[in-house]
Amino acid sequence: MTTDRIAVDIKVPNQTRYLCLIGHIGENIAHTLRNYSGDREKLAYDLNLVLTEGMANAILHANQGDPAKEVHIEISIVKNNLFIKVFDFGQGFDVEQYIKPSHPLDDHGRGVYLMHTIMDEVTYRQTKTGHVLEMRKIL
Repeated sequence: MTTDRIAVDIKVPNQTRYLCLIGHIGENIAHTLRNYSGDREKLAYDLNLVLTEGMANAILHANQGDPAKEVHIEISIVKNNLFIKVFDFGQGFDVEQYIKPSHPLDDHGRGVYLMHTIMDEVTYRQTKTGHVLEMRKIL
């Protein structure tokens, strides 16, 4: 069981050039967990992937590439649970249609499918100002 406590709160412009930065933050979190006994490299890869996919979906689909909008990301670890929230301020999109892609190599929906495969819980819901993608991974 991990006793690390981490809280990261990031707001970035609605631009894909920040995807790498957000992915690296996920990798660094995986590498710095003191009491994590699993495969750190796999966790680092997985966190990079779900963070960049979640952020890319917020930028391109929910916020529709609007440079006036931003993406807000919260990452926290409480006890042995890692929580990621990706807030968008756009119209959102129908996540359910992408949970099982029509073809394994289909570009549309692959990220949503991977997030559901990697994380233990994934939800996407409306908020007062937009939508939030919430993911949880048991460490």
